[in-house]
Order: sequence, then structure tokens, then C-alpha cells
Amino acid sequence: MDTKINEIPLLPLRGLIVFPSMVLHLDVGRDKSIAALERAMLDDQFVFLAAQKKTSIDEPKIEDIYQIGTLAKVKQMLKLPNGTLRVLVEGIDRYEISRVIDMENEITVEIEKLEEVHGDKMEEEALMRTLLAQFEQYTKLSRKISSETFESVRDMDHPGRLVDIITSHLPIKLKEKQTLLEMTNIPNRLHHIIKLITNEKKVLDIEKKIGQRVKSSMEKTQKEYYLREQLKAIQKELGDRDGKSGEVEEIRERIDESDLPENIREVALKELGRFEKVPQSSAESSVIRNYLEWLLTLPWTKQTQDTIDIKQAEEVLNEGHYGLDEVKERILEYLAVQKLTNSLKGPILCLVGPPGVGKTSLARSIARSVNRNFVRISLGGVRDEAEIRGHRRTYIGAMPGRIIQGMKKAGTINPVFLLDEIDKMSNDFRGDPSSAMLEVLDPEQNNSFSDHFIEETYDLSKVLFVATANNVASIPGPLLDRMELISLSGYTEVEKLHIAKEHLLPKQIKENGLKSANVQIRDEALLRIIRRYTREAGVRGLERQLAKVCRKAAKIIISGEKKRVIVTEKNLEDLLDKPIYRYGLMEIEDQVGAATGLAYTSAGGDILSIEVSHYAGKGKLTLTGKLGEVMQESAQAAFSYIRSRAEELNIPSDFHEKNDIHIHVPEGATPKDGPSAGITIATALVSSLTGRAVRKEVGMTGEITLRGRVLPIGGLKEKSLSAHRAGLTTIIIPKDNEKDIASIPESVKKNLTFIPVNHLDEVLEIALVRDNDENQPSGNRN
Repeated sequence: MDTKINEIPLLPLRGLIVFPSMVLHLDVGRDKSIAALERAMLDDQFVFLAAQKKTSIDEPKIEDIYQIGTLAKVKQMLKLPNGTLRVLVEGIDRYEISRVIDMENEITVEIEKLEEVHGDKMEEEALMRTLLAQFEQYTKLSRKISSETFESVRDMDHPGRLVDIITSHLPIKLKEKQTLLEMTNIPNRLHHIIKLITNEKKVLDIEKKIGQRVKSSMEKTQKEYYLREQLKAIQKELGDRDGKSGEVEEIRERIDESDLPENIREVALKELGRFEKVPQSSAESSVIRNYLEWLLTLPWTKQTQDTIDIKQAEEVLNEGHYGLDEVKERILEYLAVQKLTNSLKGPILCLVGPPGVGKTSLARSIARSVNRNFVRISLGGVRDEAEIRGHRRTYIGAMPGRIIQGMKKAGTINPVFLLDEIDKMSNDFRGDPSSAMLEVLDPEQNNSFSDHFIEETYDLSKVLFVATANNVASIPGPLLDRMELISLSGYTEVEKLHIAKEHLLPKQIKENGLKSANVQIRDEALLRIIRRYTREAGVRGLERQLAKVCRKAAKIIISGEKKRVIVTEKNLEDLLDKPIYRYGLMEIEDQVGAATGLAYTSAGGDILSIEVSHYAGKGKLTLTGKLGEVMQESAQAAFSYIRSRAEELNIPSDFHEKNDIHIHVPEGATPKDGPSAGITIATALVSSLTGRAVRKEVGMTGEITLRGRVLPIGGLKEKSLSAHRAGLTTIIIPKDNEKDIASIPESVKKNLTFIPVNHLDEVLEIALVRDNDENQPSGNRN
């Protein structure tokens, strides 16, 4: 070919260099490149091939193209269906661009041939032998070059062509190949290619060692591990997000997008680093994964906006609860203070009362009234301290405590948190959970609550804690000291009637698939259900009986007997069978040796009938009815007092020597204990020994001393409600309990006469019927 070609089309190549003597296919799709090929085919089929410096450029300018390239002849051209051209080209010789002729339609340039410069023939021969030896070793190490390739070049005698052919088979960078293309000095070109092959051999040696190391590791562990490692490498190369690497990236993204505090974020990233290094099959991997999940799902900063509106809160409380005026008033006072102080730090509310009076639903209403999320945990039967503080992560199956679990469920850092049945916690060898609760409920400490599983401190200071309990006596003193008690006593009959009509009955009609037009329960029937089929402070049993009525009504309607069921007092027994309880336990007549006491139980107030009989004997005192130690001691104290005052009470002084005395409290299967039956036992004893009857309409409560003094008791409100339900009209109470009368509902107080007393003599004067005296006992009507 001529050493200078005045005008020839230029074909820029992307990521490819064609060396002289090479024959290969090219796919051409750019408009200027297609135009250059078409012009070459019209002329002498020669084209100049030069590589682009950057493959990303779609429309290269002359400065984007290497100046030295290869003159090539187009041997064949085929037009493909997608519009591209597939050409077969053969490299001829090295040329350099001397001038650019056209860049508009197709690129045409003027090129000059680069003459090769040879050195010493002996030196070139030695370098060729070295190159062939190095290339032979390389082909044995590399799996990408076949042995046939080496056989095709071993007999070549032209050093320049030998370098070009070997370079075209090496997996080296485009820039290195361009450097070799531009080298016209043959010895220099040989030295350079030998250096490149030596480096490639070193790389192949390292790869081989890595492969042997992976194989050795696989043999030490198991085949499965090797497969996982291969899969991980494949996923990494493919950019696949599945597998553990994808899981790590997903968790990292969640950490970056979360609103974690800075110290928690550092802990999470540190644990993520550990998780990434631990094999997926390891047990520790799942432990770390579980821990990270808890850190990311716990609320650390998210909170709801408080909307404390006293009028709205009052409406919410009245909507869900009838009666309980004092309780609602106390809750509204509490919310008013929080609104003024703009803080919910303060005493922890503890709603105390018998089952079924609405403690839990009140807590829900508090949450609604302040626009906060509500979460409840039950503490009944909790014996393990780890239930509160969580388990350490060293244990299998470790989890956070119930407090942290509740916060996760709430989703915010300022929920209304209900600690249900806080009096039912107990302790054993696993620890004392009530002591762990001290930190939770202390406003000065709970801003840095420590859970053994989370380990990092958690802020509980914005949580509004509300506790519920049935029996205050079961709550440990230090825990009780952190709470403010709000007592919920039982409902009166009038309140129960209203609750049944407005809430319970509509709810049961809906739950049993009925409509209000299908079932109607008259007021007298509801009162009979309340009096004869339930005996409780709350309304849970009442709701069960109403559900039973609705089920019976549904059966009648479905069977086609009636389209509408009207429940009256007459047909009630057809639906609920025979009554379960007597309405009230007040005696029908004045009785000798039987007195009515008032008791306080976990279900509210109750009537306690105490019976005494005496008969000839030797002074033995028998106590029956499953009485506790305190109640037995009250009986002993009453007996001793009567012995000391026998003459004043018109009782023979030697009665204890000639008579056996039996004190019995009915319902012997039920355990009974407490000091407040003291005056009732003493009254029944005096009645039996003197033959004077006890007034049937009188109930009493109070503790007695050996000197006959009457000491104060607790639960007067609940006891008054039970007396009202039983039909009693007069209640004898200790003088010191006179202040508690104010807490009793007006509907109850107007039907009861409360008589405060200081001494047993006053009790006997009121309770015992005088001979030929039918006047009612006098007292203070409150």
C-alpha cells in the first residue's frame, strides 16, 4: 500500500482495537460509521480503523479518537434486519492521521504509514523465544486461551506480527493495546509485551492460590458452605439483592432512613457489621438479626400530638361509662393539671375496684380523650423479673420484656399504657417483678429505663401509665407509694339498669344477629335479672345473662315460633331457668343468735350472716365456715369481752362453764377473713346468750377490741352498696368511718340510715330488739 493515502473513510471503534493481520467481524450501527462503510464499498473497500478514547461518547470528535490506527480492507458486508451492518475486516498495516478532511456526513481523513524499526536480529530472535515461552506458560495457566492458539503462533518468524497476534488474545486494557499498536520499534514492542504477559501470569498465579484456598476452606467445613460462598460471589457480580448480602443492604437502608437517635444508630450499624461477617448458618446470625429488627421497629422519637380538651374528655368518659362521677371528676382534674403544666409527669393512676366495673374501658377512654395510642399488658400471674426487664441476648429465644413489647405495639413514645391486674404479680426464685416495676413507674427514673435485651436505655417519661387492681392489699408498699389510687366501687341497681338498657343489651342484640325490633326486655325483667340472676359489683355477669336471653330469642325467631320476643317478669324463667340467688339476704323475721354483717370481697361488697348457738357443755368454743386467722381472733376477742361484761349484759357469769358455743358463717366453701366482722360476731353471741332477737333490717361492720371499742374498717362504700342490694335499711358503722359516708352514691344514701358508734354497748342498744318494743332504732340519717 502507499505510504500516504490522501482520502479514506474513518470508522471509530468502541472498546476494540484491530491489529494488522487480524481478521474479525464488526457490527456497525452509527449513521456516520455506516456512511463511511458505504463509501468504502463504492471506492476500493479500504477503511481506516481507530479506537475511541472513551467508549461512552456516541458522536466522537477527532480529538476523542486515537491518532494511530489500522488500515483495513472490508472483505464482506451484510445488512441485518435491525438496520446495523455486520462487516468482516482484515487489518493491513499501522497508519497515523495526518489531516482531517470531513466530519459532517462521514469522517474522512488523510493518513500516513508508520514504518517499523528493527533492531539487532539476534536480540529480536532472543526476545521472540522468550515471548513464546512466556505465552506458552500463560496459555497453560489461563482457561480462556486454547493450546491451538499457541500452536498457530509458534512458527511465526516476523516479530512485529507475532506481537500483534499475541496482544489480540491477551485480556489487557484497551489503553495497553493502543500503546502496543503505537510502538514502531520492534525490540521495544517485544520487551513491553513480555512485561505484560509476566504481570498477567502473576495475576493468574494469585487467582489459582485463591481458588485453592477456597477449595481448602470448603473441605474443612462442608460443601454447603462452598455453594453459599459461590452464590454470594455470583449475586455480588450480578448485583442481585437476594441472599444475605441483599438483606444487609436492606437493613442498612432502613437504618439510614429511620429516625434513630445517634447513639442507637451507632449501635445498629455496629451490630449490622457483625451480622455481615457471621455466616448465615450460624445461630448467632438469627440472634443479631432479631436484635436489629427490634431496634428498627421500636419507636424512639415518633409521638402523637396531645389534644387535651376537658369538655371533649368529659364527653368521651360519659359516652362510655354511666355513673362513676367521682372517678370521672378525678380523671378530668388530672388531665387539667397536665394541660396547665404541659407535662404528663406526676402520679401514676391506679384504678382499684372489683371485676367488671369498667377499669380497662376507662383507661381506653382516657387514651381517646387525649388522642393517644392505647396499649395494654396483663400482669396477672407474672412471676419472672425477665417478663418486665427482658432476657439477656446470651439466652436462646431471648426477648425484650413486656414493657418494651408494649411500646413496640403502641408505635409511639407517648401512649396510654395500661398495666392490667398489677396486684396479681407475685415473686419466686426467678426474681421479683414488682421490684422491676418500680423503675418503670418512677417519673424520676423511667427516662432511662434499661431492658436486658435492648441494653440501651429507653425513655418512658412521656408514657401515661394507668394501672388496674382488684385488691390494694396485694400491691407491695414501695410500688403502691408510686401510684395514686382511684377507687371504683360497684354499681347500684339503678345504674345497672341504665347500663343494661343503654349499653349491654344493644351490644348483645347486635352480636347475636338480632335487631332492636326483634327483642324487647321490660324494666321489671331487667331488675329481676339483676337481683335474682347476678350477684356482683360490676356488670360482667349481667352481660352474660343478657347474652343468654338474646340467644334464646334468636332460637325462637329462627324456628318461626314468633317474630318478636318481649321478655317480662312472667316469662323470664322460661328463658333463664330458675333464679340463681335469693334477692337480698336480709332475714324475713328478727332472729335470735343471727346477725347480718357487711363484708368486702374482691368482687365488691357482700352480706355476711353470722349464726351463734349454745348448748349444754363444758365451755368449748367452735368456729366453722372456713374462717381465716384474723376472723377467728375477732371471735375470740368478742367472746372474751362478753365474759368480762356478763353481768351487765344479763348473762349468767358461769355461762362459759356450762355451755358449748358454736359460731358459724354460712357458705363454708368460701374462705373468709378480716377484722370487720368483730361487732357482728359479738352481737350474735349476745343475742344467742340473752335470747333477744337481732333486728332483721340492721346490718353492721366494725372491728372490736377487748374493751368493747369499735375500730374503723375499709370498703364502706362497697359494703353500703351490698346492704342496699340486700334490702337493709340501717347500717351500724364505726364513728371514725363517718367521713366515708360522703363517697356513697346519693341513690343509696337516701334509702339507708347510717348510725356511727364508738362502743359495742351502742351496737347492742340499736341492733337487739327490746322486750315489748317495736320502735325502729334511732340514728343519723345521711
